[in-house]
Amino acid sequence: MNDSQRRDVHYKPLSPPPARLKKSKTLNIIGISAGYHDAACCLIRDGVLISAAQEERFSRVKNDKSLPRRALRYCLEDGAIAIGDIDCIAYYENPTLKLGRQIWMGMQPNISDRRIDMIAGRMMSPTPQATIRSSFGYDGPIEIFEHHASHAASSFYLSGFEEAAILTVDGVGDWATTTYGFGKNAQIERFEQVDFPHSLGFFYSAITAYLGFEVNEGEYKVMGLAPYGKPLYANKLRSLIDVWPEGQYRLNMDYFAFLTQETMFSEKLCELMDHPARVPESQLDQFHMDVAKSAQLVLEQVLLEKVSYLHSRVPSENLCMAGGVALNVVANSRCLREGPFKRLFVQPAAGDAGGAVGAAAMAYVQIAGKRLEKNPLQHVYLGPRNLPSDIERLLNASNAAFLNFSGKESELIQYAIDRVQEGKVIAWSQGRMEFGPRSLGARSILADPRDPEMRDRINALVKMREAFRPFAPVVLESQAHKHFDLDHPSPFMLETCTVISDLALPAITHVDGSARVQTVNHSTNRRLSLLLEEFDRRTGCPILLNTSLNMRGDPIACTLYDVLMCFVQSQIDILVVEDFVIERAGIPTLWSLEALKYQAAKAKPGESISHSIYTLL
Repeated sequence: MNDSQRRDVHYKPLSPPPARLKKSKTLNIIGISAGYHDAACCLIRDGVLISAAQEERFSRVKNDKSLPRRALRYCLEDGAIAIGDIDCIAYYENPTLKLGRQIWMGMQPNISDRRIDMIAGRMMSPTPQATIRSSFGYDGPIEIFEHHASHAASSFYLSGFEEAAILTVDGVGDWATTTYGFGKNAQIERFEQVDFPHSLGFFYSAITAYLGFEVNEGEYKVMGLAPYGKPLYANKLRSLIDVWPEGQYRLNMDYFAFLTQETMFSEKLCELMDHPARVPESQLDQFHMDVAKSAQLVLEQVLLEKVSYLHSRVPSENLCMAGGVALNVVANSRCLREGPFKRLFVQPAAGDAGGAVGAAAMAYVQIAGKRLEKNPLQHVYLGPRNLPSDIERLLNASNAAFLNFSGKESELIQYAIDRVQEGKVIAWSQGRMEFGPRSLGARSILADPRDPEMRDRINALVKMREAFRPFAPVVLESQAHKHFDLDHPSPFMLETCTVISDLALPAITHVDGSARVQTVNHSTNRRLSLLLEEFDRRTGCPILLNTSLNMRGDPIACTLYDVLMCFVQSQIDILVVEDFVIERAGIPTLWSLEALKYQAAKAKPGESISHSIYTLL
């Protein structure tokens, strides 16, 4: 099947069929994504997103791709339902289309024996439907949707837009890697797509691997490294992509090896760049920074061209984006700033985890005959919470030294800001865990953004990551425009902007003068807003440094146990978990011993993803 034939197969409207209304009052739909990376589960009830969580947060296997059994259990418990109360399970990709791609890959010349074995193994695996039924004991309806349709729905149906152009871009789904479409009310249609193996996501991941970073994980590092470089190699890297008219483009496959080998790029890329690939964990020099800048620029340029094309076909003021490439916040910002659309909504869990939400949303449209509630997504605090009663019971049982601020929220806020002003680093665990890759003030590390030493301190002693990676600010929504070149709320930390503050903010300002901003208000995160207001009242700074509550290589902390183990293993000064405060001096010896066991048992059952090649199979 040639490229044009494959595209024609998919040129079908994704409009809802006639509604299949059910008799009972409550409609419970479970969405599932699994098998590639960032497996997740969500619950949509009567058109409202109730719960959502990634499997990695429970299994503690980074990017866990296995069937989200634990995440499903959480969604059922949170929704107070049993398996028998589920009206439909929606799966986020089409296994038949995926099988066709796997067969096509297996027919490539010069394919390695290992790759053939891997493809054969995947082809012999049970279908997702069979796995869902056997693993969950579920015998109800299962709806299957295309991977990029799930991406598109996850963005448009949560955007609050009545109508919008839709762009999805990732590594690969079933066949598609980039899709162009539009949404109006409950209807979504796709009119063009780019097919595997041609992929902007693979282009960026190949450069990620060439620079010695982990594929499926280190793309953020390339984006963070780019501002330190100059685009000296942009023309060379642009030659890797043949940009066609309209929505199409093609990779020059001479430079990529992912079709036949267990690596993203070929030796020809090293010859083109006149440098060998960087050895992981080795020193970064100016060449690597310049390559990162060049790759970032090429990605932005191609995206801008394709966004302009999409607007020529769909002249809306609104753009919805999803797919892993939509997590490149620098490119997002440039598309909004320089592109033809006035408003942009990026699905906060834009990668595969968000596909679970998109699939469930499409199933709801099919069954109910209408879209989800039309209000835009306000927050992603959709995961588990730690109950104060459980926290107090554990602290008492372990003889930990702690402060109890139950019923004394104002005093808790005062205490926390006292510590921030002393230069302390605070672990902040409040309410329901965030869904998606960003910590947004529910499982966060907070600190003073004005401290010139804070960024290096957290990077070296807490996050244990590369010093060049920036930290993000969280700011009161009402004050954001005074400190950042931002004229709209940014609740999900999915775009960058220039820091324009009169304040010196070295801990959250990147080398190019930018920051990846999160705005908060009382309706979305009341306690964090109160914290920011108190800091502003005392210092004139309504901003805190905000980064995820986890150690390097770990998923974001989820349970109370995870939060405590992160605190014990790190050099964080203070833990504020709900109404309780623990200082480092109050850590019991038992917890330190438990942390050693936790570290040793970190690799729990689950399916981690490859970091040498993008998850293709």
